[in-house]
Amino acid sequence: MKSPLELGHKLARQWQQSSTRVARLLNPGSWPQRLSIGKPSAGVFAQSPQRVLQHVQRWREVKVGTVEWARVSYRAGLEPVSIPLRWQLRNPSEWVAAIGDAQVSHEYARLEYLVAHADSTFHSLLVAQRSLWMAKPCEEVVATLRLAMQLSPGCASGRPLRLLAEHGVDTKFFERHSALLSRLLDERFEGAVSEQGLTTFLDALEESSHWVLVVPLEPGLLPFRRLRLTTAELAQTPLPGTRILVVENEQCLHLLPEVPGTVAILGAGLDVQWLGAAHFADKCIGYWGDLDSWGLLMLARARLSRPGIEALLMHKAVFEQHGALNAVIEPVRAQATTPDGLLEDEGAFYQFLLQQTRGRLEQEYLPKGEVAFAISEWAGHQGRS
Repeated sequence: MKSPLELGHKLARQWQQSSTRVARLLNPGSWPQRLSIGKPSAGVFAQSPQRVLQHVQRWREVKVGTVEWARVSYRAGLEPVSIPLRWQLRNPSEWVAAIGDAQVSHEYARLEYLVAHADSTFHSLLVAQRSLWMAKPCEEVVATLRLAMQLSPGCASGRPLRLLAEHGVDTKFFERHSALLSRLLDERFEGAVSEQGLTTFLDALEESSHWVLVVPLEPGLLPFRRLRLTTAELAQTPLPGTRILVVENEQCLHLLPEVPGTVAILGAGLDVQWLGAAHFADKCIGYWGDLDSWGLLMLARARLSRPGIEALLMHKAVFEQHGALNAVIEPVRAQATTPDGLLEDEGAFYQFLLQQTRGRLEQEYLPKGEVAFAISEWAGHQGRS
């Protein structure tokens, strides 16, 4: 037989389980909840009648939900005794009240307020991931919820995030709430923000230092086999060699061949303004990225910073050769119009990709031999020119 306190502790443990919270707070079909109290055994009734009386009295004092009683006969008793058998809770409010914990009541009140001010797209995330909003003022969370419904891919149009004043937030708002905003946008756009990064997804100017991986493709060209630098440092520091290969994704490092006089820079995303630094003017620069709208947008931005940049393996023929097996749906496309900076055939390829159901071919799915051949051909051509 369980006391109201014991079942309250059980209900509190259930509150801490995110899947249970989501089911019970967002699914009306989860109610009512019936908890078994259990009746005293014949031995307990015979040997500890006072304990049974106290158990019954505790349940008679319960004012939350409905306690279901039944008349139970015991050999040691003169007549049937009314015993509590089940505790029925009809809704989330009764669940929280039955827990009887001030912190849980506070969380529930905040959740009620936030869910009332949130689009249904975000309800499950808010209920499941309390850590995203617990330490933030409710009104700032509501402002973030509202902002997440206003933003869309590429809407920053190259501006810094702090200058998106038309959305009614101050210059530090994105900094304070970037984690929450990114998760909310992930709910709307199928995880695209976590995959690309918030600034890339919004096409915002990256003002903070962005870390990239710098790898010499000729042994000994740098004193390190690989090195992490910020893009701010890249803009200020000349690199050795005659060629720079910019690669969108760090995961492609294992596909890169040895190439004399070449340094590879991986993982810059849309933060490619550093290519405009004067010390890159005498370098032969190649760019290799995903065959999708975002990859081509990054190529376009790179070419705006360094007009002579050459694209590698980013052509319709490559997509058609390997897309049948490896192309996937692009969850969120960069923009509907062809980005400035693409050559004519690249612009046509961009529009072609927008028309495909599966318009994304990630660069790491290209065969290693084909990648090595294309990079070596680029390096050889640049060496002869």
